[in-house]
Amino acid sequence: MRFSLFVHMERWDETVSHRQLFENLSELALTAEAGGFSTVWVGEHHAMEYTIAPSPMPILAHLAAKTTTIRLGAGTIIAPFWHPIRAAGETALLDVISNGRMEVGVARGAYQIEFDRLTDGVRATDGGKHLRELVPAVRALWQGDYAHDGEVWQFPTSTSVPKPVQQPTPPMWVAARDPSSHDFAVSQGCNVMVTPLMKGDEEVAALKEKFDTAVANHPEVTRPELMVLRHTHVHPADDPEGWRPAAEGINRFYRTFDAWFGNKKTPENGFLEPSPQEKFAERPEFTPEALHKTAVIGTPEEVVERLRGYEELGVDEYSFWIDNTLSHEEKLASLNLFIKEVLPAFQ
Repeated sequence: MRFSLFVHMERWDETVSHRQLFENLSELALTAEAGGFSTVWVGEHHAMEYTIAPSPMPILAHLAAKTTTIRLGAGTIIAPFWHPIRAAGETALLDVISNGRMEVGVARGAYQIEFDRLTDGVRATDGGKHLRELVPAVRALWQGDYAHDGEVWQFPTSTSVPKPVQQPTPPMWVAARDPSSHDFAVSQGCNVMVTPLMKGDEEVAALKEKFDTAVANHPEVTRPELMVLRHTHVHPADDPEGWRPAAEGINRFYRTFDAWFGNKKTPENGFLEPSPQEKFAERPEFTPEALHKTAVIGTPEEVVERLRGYEELGVDEYSFWIDNTLSHEEKLASLNLFIKEVLPAFQ
């Protein structure tokens, strides 16, 4: 099992500049490369300060110039926000810039608040049809001339310019949860990325079962790979309460996610207050104590034990999701401890 870093710029107030956040993200990515991580992933979000990533492409192009070995993942681009020709060309250009280190993940999108601002009446719940058209169209455009006459997009013969370095296509991933999305990804020869969010390892096992079912249903396809993405924080063994700041931070992260996902309030200059704690009185999975057990939070020994279970389950890539509301210094210390005391157990 290999390891990757999933990272955004997080801004919780105006005391830290966007430039400083960009420098912080770059430092985390360079630390991950030096520590032996396989890939750094950056997602796509719009007009929200708590996950700053209006496009992963310029961030990853910058990292391409700063790094030499780590792969560069757009994880994920939101299918309804991308025309296939643009998606194919921009990702191929990143592959050229990085000399064949690009990977791209595609998702249907989650926040209606983004759809309300970026699409003409599209419901976030309808994003799946865009994803199912985008994936094969992009892969065809990477390989040569292609015309498209679909439900969402129609265009005459075109192609990706430039062409990607990786042939026949760069690795493509699909964010999946339900059985149909797993089946679609595998049928297309795409890798699958999953996140159990605040659920326990039983959810990881359930997602792996959906993936395995899809693989079994498509013997004509070479088995793709499975990535698990989880909030992760490592604290020193001599600090028995070291889990608490991370669990409380992830609680705040999910309450902020809930505020954006609920789409009930108008953001103010890109900020929304987290949903109040009392909203989750009947949701024990949101408590810091529960998140301590479900997110991968612990001492190096505890984290190794958790990740051994994922490796035995057959997970190909574990992605260290470092977004957790904590300071850059706290994130960097956790990442360095992971590199020093967790990674060697898997090498």
